[in-house]
Amino acid sequence: MDASLVTPCTGSAAARKVWSLTLRPLPKTVSPHPDELLSGWLARLAAANYCNLVDLLAHVGIDRRHTIMLDFALETEAAERIAAFARTDVDRVQSLLFPLLTQTEAALTAQVPLHTCPNCSRQGLALKHWRRAWAVDCQVCGALLTPILGKPGIGLLSDQLLHRARVGAALLGSAVTLNSVSQIRRAMRGVAFAMALKNARGTPTAALQSYNPEVRLFCLAAIAAVQKRPLLKAALFTTGIDDFARVALLRTYHREARLLATVDRIACRIQHRVRTLRSRSSEQS
Repeated sequence: MDASLVTPCTGSAAARKVWSLTLRPLPKTVSPHPDELLSGWLARLAAANYCNLVDLLAHVGIDRRHTIMLDFALETEAAERIAAFARTDVDRVQSLLFPLLTQTEAALTAQVPLHTCPNCSRQGLALKHWRRAWAVDCQVCGALLTPILGKPGIGLLSDQLLHRARVGAALLGSAVTLNSVSQIRRAMRGVAFAMALKNARGTPTAALQSYNPEVRLFCLAAIAAVQKRPLLKAALFTTGIDDFARVALLRTYHREARLLATVDRIACRIQHRVRTLRSRSSEQS
């Protein structure tokens, strides 16, 4: 990028206003996708003008250290400067930000890129729904999303797990959209029990955003599993888990002792039946 295009940002509001008015538009512009993130669109805009994103941000006076939060919050003056040099309107720039999120929605929306579409990413796209914990497939081309870091391992996942994960993802997305406390609580219980079964550490929201596709999809599948007879499903999950997983469950539900006691009773009955059946089978043999 031409160095003459970059003007240092001063502290006064008057200087920023003059600077905004004298900002040169870029030679080339690109149209944003309706679901595109601001950071992704700016990266495509930079590529179209043969520069990198850091240079482009410097062009409008945005510190590179603020890049991570660029998709969640943007000052009006910065939006106006971006609109000016990209030859678009401010409302369009603001539409590329995440809207105001509820507490649960914010916890289930990754602040850094976790998953990507193997097809759309080749076009330089970075879409909002890829950041959602309940996203399994790309809404544009339908491809299965893959983790950005770690071993994808997508080919090793069973079709049954993927089907159940998609059902659980739809249930979680609906619960978050409706902001239904009861549905969200039930979904998180299913995730917690799935984490215990997989010996996954951390919080349920972190597990739903895991780079490990097996853990993340298993947790989404558990949301679908606990919709019918959730206590029985939880009891089946708890049978055979190790002490660490047991402690994790107790810590997660330390305020719901009656729930855990009920689950334990059901689990004990299941284990008793299994032992009885094995004993009868060995006697007959």
